[in-house]
Amino acid sequence: MTLFGDCITSLEQLRSLYHQPSSLVLAKKHARIDERSQAFLAHASFCLLATTDADGRYDVSPRGVPSGFVKVLDDRHLAIPDLSGNNLLDSLANIVSRASVGLLVLIPGLDETLRVNGQASLSIDPSMLSLWQGQLRTPKVAIGIAIDEIFVHCAKAFRRGAVWDHTSWIDSTASGIPDVCETYVESFGGDITAAEIRTAMEQNYADELAAEREAR
Repeated sequence: MTLFGDCITSLEQLRSLYHQPSSLVLAKKHARIDERSQAFLAHASFCLLATTDADGRYDVSPRGVPSGFVKVLDDRHLAIPDLSGNNLLDSLANIVSRASVGLLVLIPGLDETLRVNGQASLSIDPSMLSLWQGQLRTPKVAIGIAIDEIFVHCAKAFRRGAVWDHTSWIDSTASGIPDVCETYVESFGGDITAAEIRTAMEQNYADELAAEREAR
């Protein structure tokens, strides 16, 4: 027995629930980076990377670097650095198995986003890794993407969620939202406290982010 009842089972059934997309929407998808998309990428400082493993299971990971971290190689290719994370390597391992990826690229404060779908590869070519010289520490791996589609996504979702409206932001210390470190305590067990985990995490954040800013 499934938890979700009365499910859609065909594309025709799905399409019948929605309006047809406008000609403007249909025309916005491209396979090349134009000047406006290149300018957007040059100012972006955050993106979400979606990947798929060999069994078709999905993963999405955040990528945040100072603006200019997305390097446009030509009108069909771009690259982003892989920097310090949790070392699980979920995204990278998925790319090795399946090249198809999606990017949602953001400029803080701007409600419109840029979507990129394409085929990824992992490069350790020194000339590729040197693209961030003077900006960041040299990454171990660069994620190169050959673009299938690139297009602007409208602002509705960000405006519904008031993502950049600071008056809507929640004070996590006063709202009852648990510190993620409390979740870690439940997972780890033992005598370690949430406060101790928070101290260690903050020190790790500070150390690794500072190290990344050391251009090498």
